[in-house]
Amino acid sequence: MPLTTNKELLTLAKKGGYAVGAFNINNLEILQAIVSAGEAERSPAIIAVSEGAIQYAGMPYLISMVRTAAAQTSAPISLHLDHGKDLNVIRSCIDNGFTSVMIDGSEFEFEKNIEVTKKVVEMAKGKRVSVEAELGRLKGIEEKISVSEKEAILTDPQAAEDFVKRTEVDALAIAIGTSHGAYKFKGEAKLDFERLKEIARKVSIPLVLHGASGVPSAVLERAQRFGAKLPGAKGIPDEAIQKAIGLGISKINIDTDLRLSFVGALREILTTKPDEFDPRKILGPGREAIKQTVQSKMKLFGSSGKAA
Repeated sequence: MPLTTNKELLTLAKKGGYAVGAFNINNLEILQAIVSAGEAERSPAIIAVSEGAIQYAGMPYLISMVRTAAAQTSAPISLHLDHGKDLNVIRSCIDNGFTSVMIDGSEFEFEKNIEVTKKVVEMAKGKRVSVEAELGRLKGIEEKISVSEKEAILTDPQAAEDFVKRTEVDALAIAIGTSHGAYKFKGEAKLDFERLKEIARKVSIPLVLHGASGVPSAVLERAQRFGAKLPGAKGIPDEAIQKAIGLGISKINIDTDLRLSFVGALREILTTKPDEFDPRKILGPGREAIKQTVQSKMKLFGSSGKAA
């Protein structure tokens, strides 16, 4: 089927009380794993591409691969620019077939973030391209963080309401205590659910949770058993993800868990079969490991069985 937009996917998710996973790709095997998982689970999926992935694989290759995948699957998928910061790259994505873009102006002060976000909304007008923005900064809430520090990095509910009204974005990524990477917390996982509840009360558009990988123990253990050095890696517990969805999160970004799954499988093959030099037999198990991880996320997010 043709590529859909994030707005279409997330409107249904918000109404249905589930979340759609946004899964980052960098190569063919990761894309195949996500699409195959969506088919198996009858789940929608957002194919997320970062500016780094574009530099690595090339925009024409990525767009062509995702379009081909969409044409061959019955599960709805969108093509989304993740954490866009370069307006030239964002414009190129809009003009060349992406169906959703994110403008990440979270590093700017409030008025500048609004100004930059409105430029992207204007770029996307009339082109069937959704726009996601971000308000607040992703930094895990540590044990000794002060109230003033917490307020400085997390999304203010009133500011979120004002931001959405003034920018007219389709989705808003908020900061409630998650962070990117495999080391999200030094102590116990802490998310500000009361803040999420208040934001959801004030903002009518779908809300997005970035930095939401769980760093599953089985995936982490496999990677470490075959040589990965990841001491102290810790992610978001499944129960926290489910609570966030129940309080209004409609899109959840996953990247670290895919990387860990892929690398663990590759390390195992390279360690246990040192005579293997066929890339298909080395990368294939990595693809299967990602598929299993994505399927587990789709079940956790409640999107399984939601494909039309």
